[in-house]
Amino acid sequence: MTRLTPADLEAARDRLVPDVVADGLSVLFCGINPGLMTAATGHHFARPGNRFWPVLHLSGFTPRLMKPAEQEELLSYGLGITNVVARATARAGELSAEEYREGGRLLTERVTRLRPTWLAVVGVTAYRAAFDDRKARIGPQDRTIGASRVWVLPNPSGLNAHWTAATMAEEYGRLRSASEAS
Repeated sequence: MTRLTPADLEAARDRLVPDVVADGLSVLFCGINPGLMTAATGHHFARPGNRFWPVLHLSGFTPRLMKPAEQEELLSYGLGITNVVARATARAGELSAEEYREGGRLLTERVTRLRPTWLAVVGVTAYRAAFDDRKARIGPQDRTIGASRVWVLPNPSGLNAHWTAATMAEEYGRLRSASEAS
């Protein structure tokens, strides 16, 4: 990977990261918003230390550990990636409550159009803010978006010390099992 300078990362704030999506996916993973490394590279969950790609593999969603640059390959497994909020930031804490609410509205439109079997939001705090559901917990939700079921997963950020890669993989694996049964 090319080494990025602080100026490269700052310039990334203005870049949009394209979704990796198709109609009728089995699972559409939804991050909070792109980090600066993701925006600079154009690859979801690109920051070193983010555990999304290792956990995806450990949970059985992918047959091998993939690199962020291989994200388009997810479509061949019936998987995709989007975000609640499109704006890139250094930290999710920079997002406003209004951005989360608007992101939830736009995500609802996207899911209604794409019709994945499962929408998997990675981060319970982001889910609560986007969908005004203060009681949401990790796991399947009662909410549906059209025919799409919703599952909240732990945030794979390296900053989420409450979850190890192994415990995250167990929860992601529960979703994988549910998606295979759907």
